[in-house]
Amino acid sequence: MEKITSFTIDHLRLLPGVYVSRRDQAGDATVTTFDIRMTRPNFEPVMNTAEVHTIEHLGATFLRNDPEFKDRVLYFGPMGCRTGFYLLLAGHYQSSDIVPLMTRMFEFIRDFEGEVPGAAAKDCGNYLDMNLPMAKFLADKYLKQVLRQISEERLVYPAD
Repeated sequence: MEKITSFTIDHLRLLPGVYVSRRDQAGDATVTTFDIRMTRPNFEPVMNTAEVHTIEHLGATFLRNDPEFKDRVLYFGPMGCRTGFYLLLAGHYQSSDIVPLMTRMFEFIRDFEGEVPGAAAKDCGNYLDMNLPMAKFLADKYLKQVLRQISEERLVYPAD
């Protein structure tokens, strides 16, 4: 079997950043998949499921309410390795196109107060597995260490 694209990226050289993972055609529409990498794979600890779950709930809520992008958001969810998230948008985009959106989203998560949207038994299959304080900490870290001074090496996958 052929390796899928995401397994061909050198994860030993991959830094936290915002990357175009792939572009697909769905009929006449282009779908851009972004790799929102929050931790450095195989070099630093992965995120725990509770904060990943919280970021997923808050991030999806923010994205599906964003005035500019809400109608283009197809999916936002965690990577199985717990080092980041995938964002799928309808349209053809570059990584730099969504840095302002990601900045707004992670500011929303960092500043969020109150009950996490969808964190109730009737709304979620694992509603007790949430950690808002840690999600806020990780959002702030990502803002400070990645998004605020993002460079080309954090926008384009490392070359082979």
